Amino acid sequence: MFDVAFETGLSGTGRLHDLFINIEGMTPGEYKNGGENLSINYSFAESPFGDILVASTSKGICYMAFAEDEKEALKVLQKNFPNARYKQMVDLIQQNALYIFTHDWKDLDKIKLHLKGTAFQLKVWEALLKIPMGQLSTYGNIAGQLHTPKASQAVGSAVGANPVAFLIPCHRVIQSTGVFGQYHWGSVRKTAMIGWEAAKISN
Repeated sequence: MFDVAFETGLSGTGRLHDLFINIEGMTPGEYKNGGENLSINYSFAESPFGDILVASTSKGICYMAFAEDEKEALKVLQKNFPNARYKQMVDLIQQNALYIFTHDWKDLDKIKLHLKGTAFQLKVWEALLKIPMGQLSTYGNIAGQLHTPKASQAVGSAVGANPVAFLIPCHRVIQSTGVFGQYHWGSVRKTAMIGWEAAKISN
């Protein structure tokens, strides 16, 4: 860690540690070792849009995805943290996250996330969290918010790499033409989500 800090011009390993926490959402050791020191709980649950796999560390939700096949869904999770220890169990962090389907969206601040991503991806995901329930944005709008107006394509890639379905509402991003566009977990599911949220707002 000292060598990395020195080569990148940082003042020391403490600064490197802080930057990793802020940018990658995890410590340098966790990042390097593929989650070797992480214990990840996971469980399968039902949602209005199909079965879902939700996984958590002691710090927060690290993964959430719609799961047509439980075994395949678990394999995808394990690829993200190949050296982590896994245990199938429901914990309070997962329960708080799943409340998003039945509780007011304003309770989102009770949900903690523990994510791995590039600096740009984390900025895009943060921008997604600011899109209110029942409203939509475009890739171009998000690029503008990040002061990178020509980076719509990069924004699209970051949106598509979102590891936390629904909680980070990438389904609220559409094309500038008004076309809903593609969605990592299926365009039909995306359309259903947008309609479901619009109905909740109108009610």
